[in-house]
Amino acid sequence: MKTDPNCIFCKIVAGEIPCAELLADEAALAFVDIGPLAEGHTLLIPKAHYETLDQMPADLAASVLRHLPALAAAVKKATGCEAFNVLQNNGPLAHQVVPHVHFHIIPRSPGGRFQFNWPAGEYPEGRMQQLADAVRSHLT
Repeated sequence: MKTDPNCIFCKIVAGEIPCAELLADEAALAFVDIGPLAEGHTLLIPKAHYETLDQMPADLAASVLRHLPALAAAVKKATGCEAFNVLQNNGPLAHQVVPHVHFHIIPRSPGGRFQFNWPAGEYPEGRMQQLADAVRSHLT
């Protein structure tokens, strides 16, 4: 399994750093985030070290993400939250702090501190189709 001896999440996977484990199997580990944005904030990670999602093999991503629905439902029930966000950041510009793929499950309740800034924009005529064509040309 691919690991990074300097990665805090790899150290958690190896048992060198303790965590409040929620589930584990051969591919994935889920635990409570020590710096929560809301009570019950949970992380789901692959046990193998990949810095960003696009670096992960598809079969490994599927093995990790298969836990997401049940884990999110359990967090929602345990915290009594009304809703939740699933957040996954890739790279420092996207606010990824730990360079190991991880999925945040963030419980949301009225009056919570966590806020999004979502300044939706618009495409000029034809640009959306240009981007769609460019992305499709790179799909493998």
